[in-house]
Amino acid sequence: MNDSRRLRVEILVVLGISLGQSAAYSLLSLIEKLTRPQPLNQQTTAMNSAATPDRPWLDFAYQIAGLIFPLMPVALVLYLLWVFRRPHGGPFRAMGFDFKRPRFDLGVGFAVFAGIGVAGLGFYFAARALGINTTIAAANLGAAWWTIPVLIGKAVMNGVLEEVVMIGYLFTRWRQSGGKLVTIIVASALIRGGYHLYQGFGGFIGNAVMGLLLGWLYLKTKRVVPLVVVHSLLDIFAFVGYALLKPHVAWL
Repeated sequence: MNDSRRLRVEILVVLGISLGQSAAYSLLSLIEKLTRPQPLNQQTTAMNSAATPDRPWLDFAYQIAGLIFPLMPVALVLYLLWVFRRPHGGPFRAMGFDFKRPRFDLGVGFAVFAGIGVAGLGFYFAARALGINTTIAAANLGAAWWTIPVLIGKAVMNGVLEEVVMIGYLFTRWRQSGGKLVTIIVASALIRGGYHLYQGFGGFIGNAVMGLLLGWLYLKTKRVVPLVVVHSLLDIFAFVGYALLKPHVAWL
């Protein structure tokens, strides 16, 4: 087996145990929702839920585990990039997953967040009104001292997991295998949309479009950290904002 084929097999295995697997389960979740008697926009998708709401100390342990173990695919892809066909400068430098340009990374991240945050929120409400998306209950943890820190941690975890695997790793390996960049931009965006199908068709469309934008941004900057910043801010806004506003806003 030549190196290009090995790299593509590696990509399939990585996706099969990480976000590609999530996309498959997300599709099944959507099918389950579509076969219920209630219309899609009358259903609620709960995220960041308590595991043992009656025992906050144990729930905290569950939440910490939920922050750590989803990052194992990140450790895996960094290891694979380190031991086989290591890109020039190593995996961290190759994908721009470092702290060498903090002002640039934060500046780009906040600017893109400001640009797409409002548009994304508007699209979510439009998709729900059109009946193609569920209502998203973004934070369902009990009130405890650790609730907000855990929600922020989950937002950052999502940003690191998705951007390092779906952009940094996938684009690097695909380029090494000789594949066309336009193919991986589209494929990565579709997979990103796929593992958000559990929210409805709106979740798929919105996240696929975001995937195209972030893929293009990565090719321009050669850095994954700004993408992590964008993603983390979007999820912090959604998770923490929902948790703080839900007791006071009836339509959430």
